[in-house]
Amino acid sequence: MLKTLTVWNFALLEHVQVEFGPGLNILTGETGAGKSILIDSLGAILGNRISSDSIRTGCEWLRVEAVFTLESEAAALHEYLASQAIDDSEGMLIITRQVTHGGRSMVLVNGCHVTLAVLKKIGSFLVDVHGQNENLALLKEESQFNLLDGYVPELAAALSAYRQSYDNWHSCCKLYAEKEQASREYAQRLDMLRWQDKEIEGAQLKAGEDEELEAQIRKLSHAEKIAGYVEDSYNLLENGSKDGGSVLAALSKVKKNLLDMSRFDESMANAQKMVEEAFISLQEAAYELRDYGEGMEFSPEKLDKLQRRMDVIYKLRKKYGATIEEILAHQEKVQQELQDIENYDEDMQALEKQIESLKQELTAKAERVTKLRTQAAKELGTAIGKQLTALGMPKAVFRIAVTPAGKFLPGGADAVAMYFSANPGEAEKPLQKVASGGELSRIALAIKTVAASRDASVPSMVFDEIDTGIGGRTAQMVAERIALVARFKQVLCITHLPQIACMADIHLYISKSTAAGATVTSVHQLSERERISEVARMASGVDVTAASLDNAKEMVSHAMVIKNNFS
Repeated sequence: MLKTLTVWNFALLEHVQVEFGPGLNILTGETGAGKSILIDSLGAILGNRISSDSIRTGCEWLRVEAVFTLESEAAALHEYLASQAIDDSEGMLIITRQVTHGGRSMVLVNGCHVTLAVLKKIGSFLVDVHGQNENLALLKEESQFNLLDGYVPELAAALSAYRQSYDNWHSCCKLYAEKEQASREYAQRLDMLRWQDKEIEGAQLKAGEDEELEAQIRKLSHAEKIAGYVEDSYNLLENGSKDGGSVLAALSKVKKNLLDMSRFDESMANAQKMVEEAFISLQEAAYELRDYGEGMEFSPEKLDKLQRRMDVIYKLRKKYGATIEEILAHQEKVQQELQDIENYDEDMQALEKQIESLKQELTAKAERVTKLRTQAAKELGTAIGKQLTALGMPKAVFRIAVTPAGKFLPGGADAVAMYFSANPGEAEKPLQKVASGGELSRIALAIKTVAASRDASVPSMVFDEIDTGIGGRTAQMVAERIALVARFKQVLCITHLPQIACMADIHLYISKSTAAGATVTSVHQLSERERISEVARMASGVDVTAASLDNAKEMVSHAMVIKNNFS
């Protein structure tokens, strides 16, 4: 619901902040006072294009800010905001739009910068604008489906069951098409897959083999260096170097010295023990070095053989994976694809049977949806026709046609179209081709009157001078229906008719004044006394008499009775 609208430097609106409430918000004022400008500023918040020409004379920029409170059931809006990373956890939406003389535009939604396309999408969840020159949301096929599908409660469950079957059927059809498309490349693909499988199979790979081979190659490639290190280390331990004795001989002497010393002083017993242990460890190390050196065998033939084997693995790793495990995994994938291709005919036959079975199930559910839609179309069309009669169009014909779409669609197998004829003898035409803006406005009002209690798609509606060209009894019926719609939605309505104005829950008066050579529009919420005076002015003209005031009081009282009867 729209809570506040604040406007800076938009045409005649220098700085205006308007508080709106639930129910029927009526906007009145003299012609040219700026009522439509206020609606245009709201349109800017909903994503309509505005040019720098709208900036107030002498100013560099215009800005419009709107605050919306979000209904808990607005799941579709919440989902879309989440997809745009916009936080609405506080149940409020603050939208700001600014345009400068240079044509630069800025749009913020809860502090997040968004594009005009995103703003327009968000606006479609918030407000539905109806006016003489508006493209009504109800003209869109999607809106017509939503209107119809929300009219009969059983349709929601039937549609849910249909969509589940449709998803299963569509997935199978997609898989069948993909396999059929792939089959055209199978001959060439088979040769490649078989060659890959044969190449990997011929290598007789073992997991971890490459790491073991690389270790062996590294050892054999440096055999001479390793042999030198072993011989030098063994000599140092056992035989000694040119400049002195061996490490073990020196350590043996240390061990003997400590042993002899222990006969006179046992305080070095711990040191003696450590030396003995070190001697044993170093002696074992010397034996291992000796055995390792004696067992070393440098074979150029073996190294060449290992390197050739490694070249094979390198080649396969370059093609199929960084490790042998990845190469073997690729081979498994190749073998599975080969199996799928070889079983192609059987798989396609099984898919065909599955698709046919799902199609029969889908057809039955689509027929159920069509039956309920046809029922809803008849009931809704009749109800809207009655409302049009009451709205001064007694000869009008309104019909909702549900026809076969010729294919399964995500929302059923139907096409929906609304047809209208204003006068006897005129052919019914699709609602989209109805030329008269006044007729469209009244049709929209009739539809909203019938569907308001069931349509939760948009919480707020705007009727911009929907009363053009009507009066008398028709004006009264239009007023009652706008008030009825306002029982279920927030309604903003610009009007020149006292019959509609007296139905207001909140009455806003728009006026303009001139000061210092500049024209300024202001918005004022009327008190009960001011409201009666305004209704009297609208009914009788500029000269408000005691009689016209009494008549206005009676009209407001009668409107209150009508609104109370709605409950």
